[in-house]
Amino acid sequence: MRALATIGLLVISNSFMTLAWYGHIAFKSKLERFGMLAIILISWGIALFEYCFQVPANRIGSVQFGGPFSLWELKVIQEVVSLCVFTLFAVAFMKSEPLRWNHLAGFLCLVMAVYFVFKK
Repeated sequence: MRALATIGLLVISNSFMTLAWYGHIAFKSKLERFGMLAIILISWGIALFEYCFQVPANRIGSVQFGGPFSLWELKVIQEVVSLCVFTLFAVAFMKSEPLRWNHLAGFLCLVMAVYFVFKK
């Protein structure tokens, strides 16, 4: 149950992270009237919610707090979740950036990283 809670919180966290990092690009037409400082402050505001989910995810999932994952495993899970969330975001909102075969090959390499990190 802690593993699923960890991954669920990471998905939510990374959704906010992706929006904070790339939302100003995806929604340029709606935000172009704002200056750089305003965009930074908006992004920080969104990123606050990222941390509200990221920190509990890491604590719940960490072996040091009774969770099932080592620090290394948590990091690799977070990166794969981040990539999956980003891919969905990019496909849905960034129509000018198509998903290509080389992106999928890179994702496969990250999945292999998960395999190797979890291999005992």
